[in-house]
Amino acid sequence: MEKAKEVFKLTEEESATVSQLTFTPHRVGIDCSFFEDFALRGIRVDRVEPGFVSCTFKVPPRLTDRSGKLATGAIANLVDEVGGAVVYVEGLPMNVSVDMSISFLSSANLNDELEITGKVLGRKGGYAGTSVLVKNKATGEIIAEGRHSLFGKHTSKM
Repeated sequence: MEKAKEVFKLTEEESATVSQLTFTPHRVGIDCSFFEDFALRGIRVDRVEPGFVSCTFKVPPRLTDRSGKLATGAIANLVDEVGGAVVYVEGLPMNVSVDMSISFLSSANLNDELEITGKVLGRKGGYAGTSVLVKNKATGEIIAEGRHSLFGKHTSKM
């Protein structure tokens, strides 16, 4: 247990950075939540088509690990958000993630520009499957590939 505590112990600099974070209460439907602002600030949507979305994202310092690489949790978040966005239907509630599988093939460094593409693999009833690819825009190297399953029970409009 002591080893685990040591791994998660913050340095003085990290502790000072965390203590400076401020956020206002989230107004649902009006403002971004703290999480959305923290994790998704800077993502740019380049192209949207039915069943497809393409985004660009520059790796910010707030989402890197201690070695300066994009944290694997941040990659998982991008797969979750882009996978959810590609099946979103305006006016209906968001779908919930049922399952995600991510292959981490490489890493991204601070300030690398990433290209993130998501596409719908299929739908059956309220269930949808998506594929999300995260690539280094400059080199074309694949950083991660994710499969994402979502479910949404939407009432019929009939």
